[in-house]
Amino acid sequence: MPLLLHARGEAALAAVMRRGPLLAFDFDGTLAPIVPRPEQARVSACISGKLRRLAERLPVAIVSGRSAADIPQRLGFEPHYIVGNHGAELGAQMAESTASQLDPVRALLHSRSAELRKAGVTVEDKGLSLALHYRLAPRPQQALELIRATLREVHAQCRSFGGKMVENVVPAGAPDKGRAMHLLVQDCRAPCAVFIGDDVNDEAVFACAPEDWLTVRIGREDRQSRARFFLDHSNEVGLVLERMLGHLESDYGRP
Repeated sequence: MPLLLHARGEAALAAVMRRGPLLAFDFDGTLAPIVPRPEQARVSACISGKLRRLAERLPVAIVSGRSAADIPQRLGFEPHYIVGNHGAELGAQMAESTASQLDPVRALLHSRSAELRKAGVTVEDKGLSLALHYRLAPRPQQALELIRATLREVHAQCRSFGGKMVENVVPAGAPDKGRAMHLLVQDCRAPCAVFIGDDVNDEAVFACAPEDWLTVRIGREDRQSRARFFLDHSNEVGLVLERMLGHLESDYGRP
């Protein structure tokens, strides 16, 4: 992957912005830094201000592993779309029948709660998905092995995938972020999209994005990523937003 903030990436960003794309972003590790406890995450005032200005010109979406209800309080601006639970939850609408598919997983985790808690694992129930966090575990690798061994007992009911010190669980047939992005582009009638993310669940977007979308992965740790470009750190997202605003002001002559 080439770097977005070098010549080739800058040219690609300028070209896609001229077309009036949907702008979509992951939340944790992209717009907000990864923090020890999920409830502490917030978008900075600087990032929020830039996103607010972009949302005045173009459709803006947040596509996150968090629940849709959890996100607005952390943004500081109002996007056009919020998709939660790794793509399974569009807006505030909950698919109760889908959520109930995780009940066998919930029951299993409840029966193992003492063992998981002792290993430093905390379970976050987001309705349409579950997150098993082990960032605070004294022995992270052992905690992850325990999580995966536990989930093998219910593999038919769910799909699990890793993240940054978390193992995520969704119903086996739940839509992913890639499917959600295509639905958003269709809904807002944008000609293309920009998507920036940093984790395993964002690869669903990178893998299915048409060639005229601009996809960006934060970090170089996954050499097999399907994103077209990368950023070294989430600290660079603010600079990318500034570049986006600059292209809009250049094209439309608006301050």
